[in-house]
Amino acid sequence: MEIDRTRYRGRPTAPREAREERCYDLLDSLGIEYFRVDHEHADTIEACREVEALLGCTICKNLFLCNRQQTAFYLLIMPGAKPFKTKYLSAQIGSSRLSFAGAADMERLLGVTPGSVSLLGLMNDSGRAVHLLVDRDLTAEPFFGCHPCKNTSSLCLTTEDVREKLIPALRHDPTYVNLPWDPE
Repeated sequence: MEIDRTRYRGRPTAPREAREERCYDLLDSLGIEYFRVDHEHADTIEACREVEALLGCTICKNLFLCNRQQTAFYLLIMPGAKPFKTKYLSAQIGSSRLSFAGAADMERLLGVTPGSVSLLGLMNDSGRAVHLLVDRDLTAEPFFGCHPCKNTSSLCLTTEDVREKLIPALRHDPTYVNLPWDPE
């Protein structure tokens, strides 16, 4: 994967796709400072390892999930290195048979494509159809890494700004969950 090894402060000077520009507009309007690294498509946590080193923060794992009936949707954000087992999450949120939601629902509800989902996608969910789930281990981290709704850039924000400014602005009250590091 090709990476621009420069760690930029703030938004890019050249225009980007509208979905990415809206992320920068939101962060700037909230007075949230952030660093950015640009790179080729990085749609897995494994592809982001070198980007994480340049940013100085860990990029979160973002999972877009739904129940079996596809009537309840969830965005789970958790540490990137943590393994995910649905049974531990299902028990905590009272929803059995969780699975990955489809690309069409991701585009419709979050305005993003697979590999680009992140907390920032919730700004596109004006009907608040997606429930935000946050693994408590993220709250102990000083920094929060994510894509700006496009997986050709990665951002590093302070966890405090995410918790105190961004999440309230997104108007999605989080449910905090405790997922195990060693699920068996």
